[in-house]
This record gives sequence, structure tokens and C-alpha cells, in this order.
Amino acid sequence: MPLDELDSLIQGAIAREVQAGLPSLQGVEGRVVRRLARPAIRRTLKARLVEALSTATVEPRWAVAVGGLLIALGVLIGRLSVPTPRSLPASGANLFTVAAPGAKEVVVVGDFSAWQPISLFDLDGDGVWSVTVALPPGRYEYAFVVDGRWVGQDPRAAEFVRTFGEYVSVRYIGGDGM
Repeated sequence: MPLDELDSLIQGAIAREVQAGLPSLQGVEGRVVRRLARPAIRRTLKARLVEALSTATVEPRWAVAVGGLLIALGVLIGRLSVPTPRSLPASGANLFTVAAPGAKEVVVVGDFSAWQPISLFDLDGDGVWSVTVALPPGRYEYAFVVDGRWVGQDPRAAEFVRTFGEYVSVRYIGGDGM
């Protein structure tokens, strides 16, 4: 078969194929635009998660590293969130008491609190006010203030000293303490 005849046969076959396919190509642009305009089908989070987990491959070293990191994070959170008990000083807590029947407010001030007031309480209403203050061993000067009146001579004090024109009580803590 001569090449010219073969070429015309091939061109005829291609022309028939194009003519046969033309009806299926009519309206293809509209179909593409309508398909693109439809919202994409969204899979649920569960479906995406299941697919990700089923197809994921995890190397053992990464699994061990992530596990160790989670354990360390858990220990860190546990240490930060659980309150640790405070330890008392070696001499323990010290009780300050004063009898002040009918008083409305009683505080103790001293060098252990930078002379800032610490409230005493009379929970049972018997007129005896008290508070417990943890202090390390040492020498402490203090006084009570009952309804704004300075009471610097505590009968339970080891001694009294005069400071800035007022008496203050002295308590020694440590050894046998008070």
C-alpha cells in the first residue's frame, strides 16, 4: 500500500472518531462549571481521623519518644498542681494568746512580721484571743494591739524592753522554747 493511500486512510479514521465524539463533547463546559459549583463533600472529623490512623505508619522510635514526652509532661503537671505540704521551722508553731474580753479586734505585731499586724481570733467567744505563728528559733520582740490600744507587756513573755517609748515583750524560741 502506498504511503499516500495509507495517510488518507488514517486521516479518514481520525475524522470519523472526532465526528463520533462530538456529541459527547457538547455542553462539557457547562457540566464542568456545574460540578465545580457544587460544594465539596466534607468528611466528618471521625472519618478523617480513622483514615489518618489507618494509613499512618509510625516508627517505633517516634512512638517511644512521644510516649516519654507525654509521661514527662504528666509528671510535670502533677508536680505543679499538687500542693506540697509546707514544713514548719525546727521549733514549730508558736501560740500567741491574750485575754481581752469584749474586744472587737486583737492583733499581734512584732519584728517577725516586720511590725505588720497579724489578727488573733476568739472563736469560742470566751475573751481569749489567739493565733499560731510559725517561727524559726531566735529572739522576737512583739506586742498586742487590742482595739487600737498598745499592749506591750505580755505576762507570758520572757522579758520586756522599751523600744521607741513603748514596752514590747520578748520571746525566745529555740532549745526548750516557749
